[in-house]
Amino acid sequence: MRIEVICTGDEILSGKTVNTNFSYISRRLQEVGMPVTWETTVGDDREELIRAFRLAGERADAVIVNGGLGPTQDDLSTPIAAETAGVGLMLHQPWLARIEAFYAERGRVMPPNNRKQAMLPEGAEFIDNPVGTACGFAINIGKGRFFFTPGVPRELHKMLDEQLVPRLREMAGMESVVYLKRFHSFGLGESRVDNMLEGVEKLAPPGAVKLGFQAHYPQLETKLMVEAPTRREAEAVVAPVAEEVQRRIGTFILCEDDQTLEGTILEELGKIGGSVAVAEVGTFGGVGGRLARADNGRGIFQRSAVCSRPNDLMHALDLSSESQALAANAAATVRVQTGTSHGLAVVIESSREPAQPPFTIAVATAAQVITRTAALVGNAERVRTGGVEMTLDTLRRLLEGKPTDEGMDFERAAT
Repeated sequence: MRIEVICTGDEILSGKTVNTNFSYISRRLQEVGMPVTWETTVGDDREELIRAFRLAGERADAVIVNGGLGPTQDDLSTPIAAETAGVGLMLHQPWLARIEAFYAERGRVMPPNNRKQAMLPEGAEFIDNPVGTACGFAINIGKGRFFFTPGVPRELHKMLDEQLVPRLREMAGMESVVYLKRFHSFGLGESRVDNMLEGVEKLAPPGAVKLGFQAHYPQLETKLMVEAPTRREAEAVVAPVAEEVQRRIGTFILCEDDQTLEGTILEELGKIGGSVAVAEVGTFGGVGGRLARADNGRGIFQRSAVCSRPNDLMHALDLSSESQALAANAAATVRVQTGTSHGLAVVIESSREPAQPPFTIAVATAAQVITRTAALVGNAERVRTGGVEMTLDTLRRLLEGKPTDEGMDFERAAT
């Protein structure tokens, strides 16, 4: 089945807004065995939208249109869909009631222009949006089935997974289950992991498992995709391959599937009744911010002291002197001050030079303080991003009883 995605909006076309929605749609459809054939980006222009819809209706079996379902004058997707399909617009009374209730629950009166979001092309199939005021709909244009979705990412993600993917799979006659097993790793480059996993698919029947990668620094996602009549059968087929992937990548695997590194850390701390406090320099609060979001008020993550310069951290924690042991002193001090089981610290200083200076990570417990010094390849932003990941990974490794000083592909070679 040929699938096209049309993304609308002047802000997308001009580059002012990065089009993450298309990457999500394309990646998600690829994962369920329905790759995208074309992608078109169109501004908020009536004639160009008509042209794009007609062209897509000539060459694609299914078209996902993203954006342009809002209440303002430049949201044109719905009226253009009706015009191109040769039908009028009609009020969808149940959806209008939903929008009115949405505002009433927040103690507000629905603005008059939101009524526009309840106007759908005549004969269109209603597609629910449980988390927003812009419903979706489906309609035939030319030979293609068009699916209209809102541009708000969280609304799109929910509708794509719950509403569109099942409809598309039904259109394609796909009765089998597509199962995706994912491994998230840090410290190994894509080419190296590809080399390490050479021939791993042969542990499954020929052609049954597809191996793929997605690099989004600092992490690498390794994916195993299999299609089978049932989920249980798919998991059985992929199991020996997944076990071998775990064995070969080993300690560099941070977590699997929908898990996150920070979530894994908090889970491990929770198992031992532990907690953590953080001291960080040069990270813009990246370490504590990730732990705080994942903790969600449970209290396993206690506090983060965020500073821009080493001297500021010394004053914040009342440390007596600056030295090479600043990270170790900070980790030990923040642990004692907060009464947590683990203190975590990182000190990153940036330079105007292309080669950034080494930075130090420390983890303190009641029994020991371990440190790690690293020099990552790249500019200040890349070092900062990688440094945050390495800091969290060092704590994960300690909690899981794994080596905390393994060399990584992103580290600068010693001279």
